Order: sequence, then C-alpha cells, then structure tokens
Amino acid sequence: MPKYLFRCAKVVRRAPGLRLAGAAVVTALLCLSLAACGGAVPGKASGGGKPVVLTTFTVLADVAQNVAGDKLQVESITKAGAEIHGYEPTPGDIRKASKADLILDNGLNLEAWFGQFVEGLDVPHAVVSEGVEVMSIGEDSYEGKPNPHAWMSPVNVQIYVDNMVKAFSKLDPDNAAVFEANGAAYKAKLQSVKDEMVQKLATVPEAQRALVTCEGAFSYLARDAGLREVYIWAVNAEQQATPQQITKAIEFVKANKVPAVFCESTVSDAPMRQVVGATGSTFGGVLYVDSLSEADGPVPTYLDLIRHDSKIITAGLTGAAS
Repeated sequence: MPKYLFRCAKVVRRAPGLRLAGAAVVTALLCLSLAACGGAVPGKASGGGKPVVLTTFTVLADVAQNVAGDKLQVESITKAGAEIHGYEPTPGDIRKASKADLILDNGLNLEAWFGQFVEGLDVPHAVVSEGVEVMSIGEDSYEGKPNPHAWMSPVNVQIYVDNMVKAFSKLDPDNAAVFEANGAAYKAKLQSVKDEMVQKLATVPEAQRALVTCEGAFSYLARDAGLREVYIWAVNAEQQATPQQITKAIEFVKANKVPAVFCESTVSDAPMRQVVGATGSTFGGVLYVDSLSEADGPVPTYLDLIRHDSKIITAGLTGAAS
C-alpha cells in the first residue's frame, strides 16, 4: 500500500478523537482524507522542493528558520498573536501537518493538544526542549509540573538549537554541515542577547527586583536575571484570575511597594489592571512570551522578544517607563 494511502486511513480513524469543534470540522477532515486518497493532496517536500518543517508556535518557527537557513521551509501551526496553551487545531492545520516532513514541538506540557494532533499522522516529530534544566511550577493546580516556558531563557534556546540541528541533519543529511554552522552562529547571538538582558536588568535596584505578571511564564528569565517572580495565575487556562489570585497579587504588590506590574500579549490585562487600581502601582507594559508579533510589530523575532521584554521590565521597575 502506498505510504500516502496509509497516512490517509490513519487520519480518518483519529478524526473523532481530535480536539476540534463540531461535526462540520470532522466532515472537513474526512473530505481531506478522501481527497488525499484520491491523490488530490500534494506529497511532502512541497515547499518549492525543500523539506517542510512545521512548528507548533511562532517562537519555535523563528529559531528553526535561523538553523535551517535556506535549506528547509519552516512554518508555524499557530499564527502571530495566538495563545498556544489551549489552541485547537483546524482542518487546515491537519492538512498542513499531513504534508510536513518534520514537526517540532516545545514539550513540557505546553501544547496540551499536540499528542492527539500528531497521533494520527505519519510524520516524525522532535521535542526541542529535551535536555533543558526544567523548573517546576510552584503553586496552583499545576504545582510540581514542569514550567513549559523554557524558551524564555536564551541559554535554554541554545539547547533547542542543538536539538534542531540534530533533527534537521537526520531529515536532510546532505546539509548537516550547513545546519551545524547556522546553529553555531545563532547560538552566539543567543549568548549575546542573554548577556544584554542580564546587564540591562542588573540596573534594577535590589528592593525593586520583583517581576509581577499575569501568567507565571517568566521563571526562566527571572532565574537568569536574578529577579523574583510573582504572578496571578500559573498557566494560561480557560479559567483565569480568581478573586483569591487577584487579592494575593494585590497584597504582594502593596507589601513590597512594587513600582510596576506587567501582562502578556496573548491574554487580557484586565485582572492586572485591577491590581494597579488597588495598589497605585504602574502598569509597566505588555510582555511577549507565547507568540511573536507580526513582522511590523515590536517583536518579529525571538531575539527581539528578549530585548523588548528586558527593556520594558527595566523601564517599569526603575521608574523610567513613560
């Protein structure tokens, strides 16, 4: 049996179990599978003859593109601005994934939907966080589980790069030397941006070195920069910002005279605005974690994300924010 027919049959069988909304979506998946069986869907390596690498979110896509150079076509399942934790794949995502040569995910329970997403697809995948020193979530219902936001440390992303080099070299052995060279060059940039971040945040006075955010997504950044991390909720989920969580944040900000608080780009800042209103602290600005911005936005690349967040945090905690 041809490989694409085998893959088609598996997608049809798994469609009812995917976290997708409604019978219409399932019907679309069935139509897609039938089209593939009829030969209407192109095969793999459709990116202008290049192998196609699919990542779960935009941050990974940018890092992967730096490693791949012009040898692979890299795409992200989610778009700029998307919330990654509770994402629900669409028929278009399934179509795109079925044609990919490799799928990269972060792991560490970040993509709760990913296991079902790839289970019915005959596509290899690699977990790019493998090998990082994992930090645990310290409270809420997620206590003891790994904090998935390991990419918020550029040091960890150097490990991501090594994993990508390995996966890409297996995918395309003829260009292994290119991936190795690209990875080494990008790791040097990661070290530079990490050093910049630490130097910038070192200017924050000791008494003000508390980073208060909506989600507990900054554990790794706070560790690198010597900041104390406080948050309203541990992990983005459907139910966020209970009265108890907001009260706890208010009490911390008051007791420690925190000059500025922050929130992430992919969630509502309304709960943090309540903290500001109750404490007299300043809303220091929007930080980026789970997604890059559009190309003309403030963080079109991962390196820009780290620089932007470092700048916003420093300005807020030193009182330099406008």
